[in-house]
Amino acid sequence: MTSEERYREMVKAFARRPCVSEDGRGFGSDALKVCGQIFAMGSSSGGSWSSSQSAGATSSRPGGCERFEPLPGQVMKEWLALRARSSLDWFLLAEEAPDFVLSA
Repeated sequence: MTSEERYREMVKAFARRPCVSEDGRGFGSDALKVCGQIFAMGSSSGGSWSSSQSAGATSSRPGGCERFEPLPGQVMKEWLALRARSSLDWFLLAEEAPDFVLSA
């Protein structure tokens, strides 16, 4: 499954939640928002989302999960990125993102 297909599945699942919409872009990628705040993005190279997990937790995850770096040297704290070819479940990893964004 391509990253675009995986992102579309995530959009369908999250769209049923209150205050969630897909309107806009973030760093050139399609963006999911909750109450106007971006919590997940998808692109041809993979997906990224807001997370309460620490950087240490991401480095120990198998399957290509890493800290989100939209530009070289610009690491976004509290954001994770997953490569398109990863076998990890995007939805399960992003499930806490809307609540996390609203609590920040």
